[in-house]
Amino acid sequence: MAIQSVSLMGPGLAAQPQSARVTPFEAQQNFGTMLKDAIQSVNDQQAVSDKLTGKLIRGEEVELHQVMIASQKASITLNATMEIRNKVIEAYQEVMRMPV
Repeated sequence: MAIQSVSLMGPGLAAQPQSARVTPFEAQQNFGTMLKDAIQSVNDQQAVSDKLTGKLIRGEEVELHQVMIASQKASITLNATMEIRNKVIEAYQEVMRMPV
C-alpha cells in the first residue's frame, strides 16, 4: 500500500515560473480555483471516511485500520482548513484595524 501525503495543495501549484506575468483577473481566478480544489479535497476526505465508517457499522468487509486512517485524514484536513480560515479572518481583521 502506497503512503500518500495529506496536503491541501497539489504538487503542481508551486511549480509556476516566476517570469510569467499574471493579470489581477487571472490571479483571482487561480486563487478561486485553488481554494475550490482545496475545499473539494477536504470534502472528498470526509466522504471517504463516512463511506468506510458506514461499511464498518453495517458489518461489511473492511479493515478497521483503514477506517481509522481515513477518519484521521479527514479530521486532520478539516482541522487544517479551519486553522487557515481562522488565520485569514485574523489577518483581515488586522488590516481593517489599520489607520488610513
